[in-house]
Amino acid sequence: MKQQNIFDFINVDGLSLTPKYIQLANSIQDAVSSGKIKSNWILPSLHELTYHLEISKETADRGYKYLRDLGVLSSVPGKGHYVTAKKVVQPRKIFLLLDKLNAGRKTFYDVFSQVLGDDVTIDFYIYNDDYELFKKLLNRRREGYSHYVILPHFAEGGERAHELLNTIPKDKLILLDQSVVGVDGDFGSVSENFKRNIYKAMETVLEDLSKYDTIRIISSSNINLSADLSAGFNLFCQQYAFERSIEQNVQDLQVKKGEVFICLHDDDLVTLIEMIRTAGLEVGEDVGIISYNETPLKRYILKGITTISTDFEQMGIKAAKMVLKNQMEHVELDCRLKLRHSL
Repeated sequence: MKQQNIFDFINVDGLSLTPKYIQLANSIQDAVSSGKIKSNWILPSLHELTYHLEISKETADRGYKYLRDLGVLSSVPGKGHYVTAKKVVQPRKIFLLLDKLNAGRKTFYDVFSQVLGDDVTIDFYIYNDDYELFKKLLNRRREGYSHYVILPHFAEGGERAHELLNTIPKDKLILLDQSVVGVDGDFGSVSENFKRNIYKAMETVLEDLSKYDTIRIISSSNINLSADLSAGFNLFCQQYAFERSIEQNVQDLQVKKGEVFICLHDDDLVTLIEMIRTAGLEVGEDVGIISYNETPLKRYILKGITTISTDFEQMGIKAAKMVLKNQMEHVELDCRLKLRHSL
């Protein structure tokens, strides 16, 4: 076999968030396991890896050291690295595709990878709510994975996402956070019941809400408001006799005393706070604020902002256990509400 052909299956993907030395090591393990690289073959030098894969010499050396520690490779001074393992058990490999990287998603990833342990490898990608990038990443990574763990959430487009997801074997597919209409078969999911969760969350702070007469959801982002969340919100307001509305443009609001605002997006939250201050109203007394998605800053802004969040820690645990058991099921998560001064 010609030396240059070895780079057909030793590769590093610049779009992946998985550390490059891990990607290098995983691709070599995969090639050894599949027989594409044989025992005693001399592998490319650090210089060759640096040139062909466009990685640093330190990254290449770290990848080889990782494989030496696993007993896959050995090195001989002056000759280089060669494969010593007669047989490599191919590790379980996960394709992980998330919409964005924020505090909640990081919590998910940390817990997910910890529960899976060192015997499972993860190729980690972010598509930034961009459906075209989502499609590109998914289409180009179709082989060698035991599971595809995907959080589908798009700023626009995505109407045909179900068709793309339906091309993945359902015994390998786990969807996160929300369902996708049109995806069929016995796939796995770990998601919120938005209708139930917003109702239950607001019911837990009913006493605090009772000093207000109107509740408004602000959702002026171009990401569509969940129909289930809207249904749960309307049901709660009807049940407990609150005036209600769903506002599509925060700039058009006339902020009044006695109102509670549920902000789904942080950009709207900043604008709302400015409008409340301009109106001379006191948060937590004259008006209330509930913000979706916990972040460290929300513990301190305005003496603390009340938040409703997906339980990303439990999401990570449930998804990892589904992978380890290789048993597809539908799991519903509760949300977390942090009551603070803003209500």
